[in-house]
Amino acid sequence: MAVWSLWSLLLWKALLPMVIASARVQGQVGGSALLVADHPPGFQVREAIWRSVWPSEELLATFFRGSPETLYHSRFLGRAQLHSNLSLELRPLESGDSGNFSVLLVDKQGRARSQTLQLKVYVPRPVVKVFIAVSGDAQPPKTCQAFLSCWAPNISDITYSWRREGAVDPAMEPGGLFTDGQVLRVSLGPGDKGVAYSCIVSNPVSWDLATVIPWESCHRQAAPGRASYKDVLLVVVPVLLLLILAGLSAWHWGPWSGKKKKDVCADEVDQETESPLV
Repeated sequence: MAVWSLWSLLLWKALLPMVIASARVQGQVGGSALLVADHPPGFQVREAIWRSVWPSEELLATFFRGSPETLYHSRFLGRAQLHSNLSLELRPLESGDSGNFSVLLVDKQGRARSQTLQLKVYVPRPVVKVFIAVSGDAQPPKTCQAFLSCWAPNISDITYSWRREGAVDPAMEPGGLFTDGQVLRVSLGPGDKGVAYSCIVSNPVSWDLATVIPWESCHRQAAPGRASYKDVLLVVVPVLLLLILAGLSAWHWGPWSGKKKKDVCADEVDQETESPLV
């Protein structure tokens, strides 16, 4: 088996420039992608080698003497499946799976075909929920606080950002962002009735966004896609508590450590004063 592995790698490098087919494959984070091994009719495959060639060179799957093998220690270990037609399925997809792949097919007559495929993994559209501090008065509130929560399902290793649509400076204040940018706090007034906020999720390959108008929720009860202000406790309050505890801890131990240091110095002075002269 070791001899075959060495031979296959050498053969792969020797035939890699002989690319005769290429394709582009798209997938979404959390979904699956099928890399199809294309070959003409009558091409009876005897051996197949799947590799990742960019951003890293890794052996993903092989087919030799009727036996498929996918347990190579690549970043796709446990997520690669070699089908009976020698196409390779990758799932669930992650945001870092984008790259170039190659398959080498050898038929029973010794003829070889090399195919390259480019996989691009896109982020899914995020989900935005609006949490509003609903006033107890019968009259509609003149101002209200809103927390906008953004979440992209089945995804990690992405960046969250917010944009105030139509504003001269669309950047958000850093003090109003929580949990790595997933939660945005805004203060709304009557002049913000038509103001929209967009949550943008992105990875190195793609991006997507979802847009809401928070002021509409100030005059409505909870509805699909929105929630009452009480529910914001489940999202924002734990973060605020951690920040408050950290501040209290720094405030308490700062003066206390200084006082303790002074007490120690005073004790040392007293001991020196009480010690007899030699």
